[in-house]
Amino acid sequence: GGGEDRAPAGVFAPVLDPAELMRTAAERWADTSRVDFTAWPARGGRTDDDGLLGRALRAWAGPPESVRVSATPGTFTVPPAQPPRLLFAGEVDGAAVVLFHDGGVRVVRYAEPLSGSGGAALDFARTDDADVTTGAAVVVSRTGDGARFLLAPWIDASTTRDLLAPDTPGRPLEVGPDGVTAAVPRPAAGGACETWPVLRLRSSGRIVENHAFVVTDLGDLAPVHLTYTPKPGRGAPARQPREATSTEALVAWARTACSLRTLAGSGVRSVNNWAFAEQKLPEGRASADWLCTRADTWRGPGRVLVQFLAPAASPTEPAAVVADRDDTALCSRFGQHVLAGTHWRADSGRWYVLAAGSRAVTRIEASGAV
Repeated sequence: GGGEDRAPAGVFAPVLDPAELMRTAAERWADTSRVDFTAWPARGGRTDDDGLLGRALRAWAGPPESVRVSATPGTFTVPPAQPPRLLFAGEVDGAAVVLFHDGGVRVVRYAEPLSGSGGAALDFARTDDADVTTGAAVVVSRTGDGARFLLAPWIDASTTRDLLAPDTPGRPLEVGPDGVTAAVPRPAAGGACETWPVLRLRSSGRIVENHAFVVTDLGDLAPVHLTYTPKPGRGAPARQPREATSTEALVAWARTACSLRTLAGSGVRSVNNWAFAEQKLPEGRASADWLCTRADTWRGPGRVLVQFLAPAASPTEPAAVVADRDDTALCSRFGQHVLAGTHWRADSGRWYVLAAGSRAVTRIEASGAV
């Protein structure tokens, strides 16, 4: 370097030089076994704007006070150790936006207003070990109550639907030639939980046959992948998580979607609803379901909500959360045994203690004032 504050004109460290940015070929995603952010081509109308790209890289290397910086938990904000991959550079909702991918670990979003005196923003999110589903979209813009996504090049079809309306078909989502979607309503952060918008995406047949999946926006750059594990079958092996696209999965998510509010902004990678037990209730023939809702973060630790789904007059009546655990392996492949209990009041007015366990639980004993 030279000078007290900056390098001499025309001299840049390679990592800050737009000419050194990595760029993936447009059709690479269809001819690789690593279908993740490394397969995204550079898209947008300003991918050759060295001025914009240089400002974004310099802001990343040393953001001035005028740049607002945010990062999901567990995400480093240090400058890149090698030239990052350019994913997008273009104009969206009155801002010039640049998206970088940093060596398999982070996605970085830089945005500066096209007019006015507002400052730039720099957002960081972890994306290590992303795949076809968790690397399928990135938030490129948020305005008001909506968000636009940049979809992966392998997404063939996209619709939006409301998790709180499981019987309502999805609506086609408009996607521009650069892969940027129309604005999608965001789940309300507070107040009444009346809708829960999600994206239903389908991968191209060039890489996988008719693979549809659901993601939702929880406030981070990367949307959250939603899955469902069905009820255990009699004499059948343990079920594995599957895409939340079936009627059974959508019915379960209609009762539990509003619990996702508690996970907003915490760097969640995926959330699975595991229907680990079904139970006949006292004083009648009605039955209830027990769900373990597990949120896995990009950094590893998970959070678990055990939810009790009693019979309800409305298909969207929220389930009762009977347990809440942080930093646990419960309800994952490394914590496959679960036991939970709650109090339940029958129509007669009498209270009962109910309990249920996963398939390895063979007997439950209750003591005390039960």
